[in-house]
Amino acid sequence: MTRGGQGLARVAVVVRAGAAPLWWLGVLAAGIGSLVPGLTGRRIGVLAGAALFVLAAAVVAGSRRKRYAALAASAARAGKHDVLQDRAVTVRNWRRGNRWWLLLAFLAALGSAFAVPAAGGLLLAGCGAGLWLKSAWLGRRERDGEALLWVRVDWLRGGAAHPAGKRVKAYRSTGIAAGDAAPGGARKKSPALV
Repeated sequence: MTRGGQGLARVAVVVRAGAAPLWWLGVLAAGIGSLVPGLTGRRIGVLAGAALFVLAAAVVAGSRRKRYAALAASAARAGKHDVLQDRAVTVRNWRRGNRWWLLLAFLAALGSAFAVPAAGGLLLAGCGAGLWLKSAWLGRRERDGEALLWVRVDWLRGGAAHPAGKRVKAYRSTGIAAGDAAPGGARKKSPALV
């Protein structure tokens, strides 16, 4: 980075980075947890887990939407010296910064199976599904506004940092074709060979 440029990470990619690990760790914990009879029994555990899954997905998908919308509305255009971070680097950095929280959440979900089988794992999976829904919502905003949203990398330092946290003062925007991720943070599809 030179001449005052900033390292920028895609907002939707940061949001989406936690979705897959939470989903798969939750599914694994729910599968293992369903093997344990628990205090409440499997049937009650799975029903409670299904309710927690839906609740967690809704809460995570809907949380901080006003903050995201306000930051998106006031986004300044990225400068020519700003460095756009690759999708893979953003995902790797988020997962490294949060790996201990992910491990603790997985262990807590496994431990809860002795009381309510599968419920903790389904709660974790619901959080992952909520992050996917939130990244899809961000993707729709990006497509509608024809501008991708970026956040400064230095504001994301630390395991608990997220793209709508207190440290984040503003977003930057670029054209829809910038970077290597599609709107919503998914990988861009490579053009078909003819």
